[in-house]
Amino acid sequence: MNVAQTILRLLLVAICSVSGYLVATQLPAFDTLGTWVKWVGAFTGFIFALFALSIEKLIKRLPLKVIFGSTLGLVSGLIIAQLLGYAFSALQNSAIRISISVILSCIFGYIGLVLGGKKVEEFRWPGWPILSKGTGRRGSEKILDTSAIIDGRIADICETGFLEGPLLVPQFVLQELQHIADSGDNLKRARGRRGLDILNRMRKDGRVEIKVVDQDFPRIHDVDSKLIALAREFHGKIVTNDFNLNKVAQLQGVPVLNMNQLANALKPMVLPGEVLHLHIMREGKEQGQGVAYLDDGTMVVVENASRYLGQDVEAAVTSILQTTAGRMIFTTLKEDAHQRRQ
Repeated sequence: MNVAQTILRLLLVAICSVSGYLVATQLPAFDTLGTWVKWVGAFTGFIFALFALSIEKLIKRLPLKVIFGSTLGLVSGLIIAQLLGYAFSALQNSAIRISISVILSCIFGYIGLVLGGKKVEEFRWPGWPILSKGTGRRGSEKILDTSAIIDGRIADICETGFLEGPLLVPQFVLQELQHIADSGDNLKRARGRRGLDILNRMRKDGRVEIKVVDQDFPRIHDVDSKLIALAREFHGKIVTNDFNLNKVAQLQGVPVLNMNQLANALKPMVLPGEVLHLHIMREGKEQGQGVAYLDDGTMVVVENASRYLGQDVEAAVTSILQTTAGRMIFTTLKEDAHQRRQ
C-alpha cells in the first residue's frame, strides 16, 4: 500500500466520523439524551468507513466485467421494483406502501446483482474483452485440466513468472478432483489430494490469479469434451499433459499448452558426437544395449554397454529421437566410436 492510498483511507475514515458526529448534533430528537449521542454518531460514521474499505478489498478481487454486470443487474432490478411499486401507490397507509417498496427493492435488487455477476460471461459482443481483468486480450485465459493440476509442475512454472493468469479452474474439474480424492484406491486418492493441495498452494501464493468457473455443460458428460467447449466459450487455451486431450483439442481448433512439450523443450540440448558421462542402469531391449538416464530423466540407449551394467562409461551421441512422449538419445561407447573413426 503506497502513501497516497493510506492518506486517502485515513481521510475517508475522518470524514465519515466527523459527518456522523455532525449528523447527530443536528437531530433535535436526541438533544435531551446528552452529548454521548454525538459520539455514537461519530462511531457510526467510523463503522460506515470500515464497511466501505472492506467493500474496496472485495471489489479488487473481482474482474471489471463482473462488477459491470452486477451493477447493471442491480440497476435493472431496482427499476423493476420501482415499476412494480406503482401497483401499490393507491394504498392510503404510507407505512405499508414504503415497506412494500423497500421489500421489492431488496428482492429484485439482490436478484439483479447476483444474476448480473454470474450471467455476464454469457454476453459475447465485440469489444467485451476490454472489460476483462488484466490486459483484456482475447484468449488470455488458460483453463487447467485435471492432469495438469495433479502433475504439480504448473505451480512451479507459475512461481517462476513464466505463466501469466488468470488460470481458470472449472467446477467440473474440481468435482473430478474431489471424486479422485475420495476413491477407494490408495494411489488415486493420493493423486486427488495432491491436486487439491497444488491448487491451494497456487491460490495462497497469489502470483497468478486462480478463478473457479461455475459454468457447466449438462448435455456433455465427458470432462475432456467439457474442457474443449469451455475453451471455445472463453476463447482460451487448455493447459494439460494428457496426450489424447491434446490431439482432440487440436483437431477441433482449440489451442493447447502441453506441459510435457514444455518440459521437453527445456531439456538440455545434446549434439551428435558429444561425449556423455553415463551410469548404466539396466539392459536395453536389443541385445547388448545398456540404458542410462540424464539428470533430467532423458533415457539414453548405449550400444554394446550391457556388459558395463552398474558401471560408469563415456559414450558419444550418434542420434536423437524426439517424440511427443519425450526424447531418446542413442549413443555408442567412446572407444567403439574412436575405432570406427580409425
